[in-house]
Amino acid sequence: MDNTALFLIIRRLRVPMFVLITTFGISILGMVLIPGVDEQGRPYHLTFFDAFYFVTYTASTIGFGETPYSFTYPQRLWVSFSIYLSVIGWFYAIGAIVALMQDKVLASQIDLSKFKGKIHGIREPFIIFVGYNLLAKSIIRKLSDEGIQSVVIENDAMRIDEMVLANYTLEIPALHGDINDPDVLRMAGVNKPLCQAVVSLSSDDAMNLHTAMAAKLLNPHVKVIVEATYEEYAENLNTIGIEIVENPFKIVAKRLYMGLRAPSLLMLEQWIYGEPLQLHPRDMIPTEGKYIVCGYGRMGKALRIALKRAGIEYVFIETNPKKVRQMRKDDVHIMVGEGQDKKLLLDAGVKEASCIIAGMNDDFINLSIVMAAKKLNPNIFTVARQNNIHDDSVFKAADIDRVTIVKNLLINQTYIAIARPLSERFLQLIKNKGAEWGDGLIITLKQIIGDNPDKLETVVDEEHAYALCRHLEKGETAELEILLRSRKDHRYCNRAVALYLRRGDEDFLLPDPGMPLQIGDQLLFAGDRESFEDIAYSMENLYELQYVLEGKSCATSVSCRLHTGR
Repeated sequence: MDNTALFLIIRRLRVPMFVLITTFGISILGMVLIPGVDEQGRPYHLTFFDAFYFVTYTASTIGFGETPYSFTYPQRLWVSFSIYLSVIGWFYAIGAIVALMQDKVLASQIDLSKFKGKIHGIREPFIIFVGYNLLAKSIIRKLSDEGIQSVVIENDAMRIDEMVLANYTLEIPALHGDINDPDVLRMAGVNKPLCQAVVSLSSDDAMNLHTAMAAKLLNPHVKVIVEATYEEYAENLNTIGIEIVENPFKIVAKRLYMGLRAPSLLMLEQWIYGEPLQLHPRDMIPTEGKYIVCGYGRMGKALRIALKRAGIEYVFIETNPKKVRQMRKDDVHIMVGEGQDKKLLLDAGVKEASCIIAGMNDDFINLSIVMAAKKLNPNIFTVARQNNIHDDSVFKAADIDRVTIVKNLLINQTYIAIARPLSERFLQLIKNKGAEWGDGLIITLKQIIGDNPDKLETVVDEEHAYALCRHLEKGETAELEILLRSRKDHRYCNRAVALYLRRGDEDFLLPDPGMPLQIGDQLLFAGDRESFEDIAYSMENLYELQYVLEGKSCATSVSCRLHTGR
């Protein structure tokens, strides 16, 4: 308990304690001054200790009888008065204590003290989430399952109470406070070296900007991940050096462009996010023909840029007069009206169109648009924006070719940025590669590993590669290729591919297997569980490393015996 909470307790209880002490003092003094009679009839006076002992158990209604001798009538009269007096004092004191326990200010101070204690006790890297909304909840659950500690700041006490029912794998410290107050960020540990990132995914861009600025000022080295759906806020965030500014609508537009011009790169991105790796998935968007887009909001504007860049013919349908005027300024081909209006869809060319995108911010309007379009053109490819995650079953029943859940994109992007930094960098490096490069990598992965390869991120350091570090520190060399060898037979390679190697500020995409390894190298592999186990053993175990290096058991190797001291 900190000094503030202790001060409040002392301040609120000083009057009740004074009343209680006074009532006890009066009762004890009377018992000492009023004479009694012993068994021989001689007068006597209680000592202060005897009086205190008697008043203590009498005032608490325990009642052990008259001690040490039977009382005289004056003593009994004083005891009766003392009982009523002490009961009044106890009732007043107990009432004050109960009121203090229900005091919100004290409760908040005690919670704050507990929170500070938990932050002080964190001994591993942690992430601060500013705001506990649906996005933060999903990301925290993923991180918790990975053993990554999170800390939450939320100004709504009811949301913090919900965390008790969330049943996370790790205990998540949560602070009820003003998320616009920089001191709250400081109490959450933003200054601690173990704080890896500050995440703010509020729908309020202004609040995200405020959080990002405060976090960067308090800790210039911390990674900041925020959502920015408006360009002016995104520009401000980039200006102050925020590493990751996530605009979900730009993510949607980027995926659309990749699907049109480099589908294999989109497949690789979706695979990094956890989806099966498919060269030609069923939900592949048409790469030619006319597109009809319903809605010219933030998502529509981003889609227009992607379609224009890909050279696709498109037409927009919009109902909002203000947006219509803006579209005319932007020289956008538009039609005014409701997207689910059959006549308007026919005028927009739905029967000849190859794809319709329902990008409104209302799920049921998007569903009605798609259903109306499919009735007019059963072969049209349908894309619908899903705003509410809880509408999942409804969208599945609608048999839509591709459903875009904007919130899920943010969840996946943020999770990858925090928990899989090498995978995130890998995606950044391949975004400018062509479709041919992506096709080649997918074919290679499928030929070597299979239909659904897994991913592994590791580092050549003491924690993850003890044996390899010892080997390199002796001045010996070890090539990347040795980590791909099988521990069963070093002449054969496992079902694994090195996707990316990061060395300091240098990036090596699809590094050469003959590349010498160095301490501090960060590696991203694609493979299966068996190959990942072999990689881990070869990096950590002296015997296994010696086998993949020399093809013989460490027990029979002179160099290994010298190294291990055997």
